[in-house]
Amino acid sequence: MGLFSFTQEIAIDLGTANTVIIYDGKIVVDEPSIVALERHTDKVIAIGKKAQQMSGKTPERIRVVRPLRDGVIADFNAAEQMIRGLIGMINKKNRLFSPSLKMVICVPSGSTEVELRAVRDSSEHAGGRDVRMIYEPMAAAIGNGIDVEAPEGNMIVDIGGGTTEIAVISLGGIVADRSIRTAGDAFTADIMDYMGNEHSIRIGERTAELIKINVGAALPDLPEEMIPDPYIVRGPHRMSSLPIEVPVTYVEIASCLDKTIQKIETAIQQALDQTPPELYSDIVEKGIFLAGGGALLRGLDLRIKNRFGIPVHIADDPLRAVARGTGIALENFDKFNFLIK
Repeated sequence: MGLFSFTQEIAIDLGTANTVIIYDGKIVVDEPSIVALERHTDKVIAIGKKAQQMSGKTPERIRVVRPLRDGVIADFNAAEQMIRGLIGMINKKNRLFSPSLKMVICVPSGSTEVELRAVRDSSEHAGGRDVRMIYEPMAAAIGNGIDVEAPEGNMIVDIGGGTTEIAVISLGGIVADRSIRTAGDAFTADIMDYMGNEHSIRIGERTAELIKINVGAALPDLPEEMIPDPYIVRGPHRMSSLPIEVPVTYVEIASCLDKTIQKIETAIQQALDQTPPELYSDIVEKGIFLAGGGALLRGLDLRIKNRFGIPVHIADDPLRAVARGTGIALENFDKFNFLIK
C-alpha cells in the first residue's frame, strides 16, 4: 500500500454530447454527457449511457440533465455530479480512498472567464488538485498528429455537439479562431423540425441522432459509393398521434442541414480572413483538418473543399481526436506553455 501513488493523472474531454476520460494513456471512460438525478434531493440515479436510456421516459421524481449546453456548463451542480461519477468509474476497485487528481480538461476556445471558472470549480469539487485546461481546437490539432509548436500554419475545424471550433495554429498558439455555438446539436434540431414539418411525424433527440448517423449528409449529390439506403423512421403523427412509418433519404437531410452548414462555412471564411498571408499559404498547401462528430457527416469534406478550394482531411477516429490531444497534453503537463492554469 505504501508504494501506491495517491495522485492520479487524468485527461478529460468534457463534451456537450460525450465525455471521454484518459487514464494511464488509455481511454477508460467514454460516456454520454448526461446524468439522471432525484428531482428533490439531487441524488444521482444514473450517469452516462444508463442515464441516456432514461431520457424522455422518466417519472416526475427523476430529472435527466445534460449539464453542458453549447460546449459550456449550464447546470453547475449536475456537471459536478456527472464529472465525479465518471471519474468514479475509473476507481471502482479502490473505493476506500479518494486520490488527488492532476487533470487536463478540454474547453471551447470561445469560453469566457466565468465559464472557465465553472469548469475549474466543478473539476476541483470532483477531486482535482492540479487542474489545467486546453482549448478544444488545440487539443484536436494535437490529436490529429499536428506539431502545434512548429512555425507553420495549420487549420483545424472541430465540429462537436455544442460548438464548432475553428482555429489557425502556429508556434504553440492560436493565431486566428472562431467558436460558434452551431454544431451537432443544431443538426439534430434541424432534423427534428424537418421531420415534423415535412412528414408530420413527432420524433425525439435520439431518433434524430439515428437519422443523422444513418442518412446524414452535407451534399445532395454524393458520390455513388457514399450513398446510404433510405432510413425508416417510426413515430406518432403530429395531429392524430396514430403510428406512422416514413422512409427518409440523404438528399432530404442534406437539404434540411444546408443553412446550418452554411453558418459553419461562414465561420471558416472569417477565420481565413483573419489569417496572415504566410500562414494562409501553409493551409492551402497542407489542407484543412476536420475533427469531431460533425466530420462524419457524409460529403462535408467535399463541400468544404469545393467552397474554399483547399484540400480537406478527416481525422482518424474524429470523435476521439480531441480526447487523444488532451491525453498528450497531460503527458506534457509541464512542457506545453499554452495550457491554461
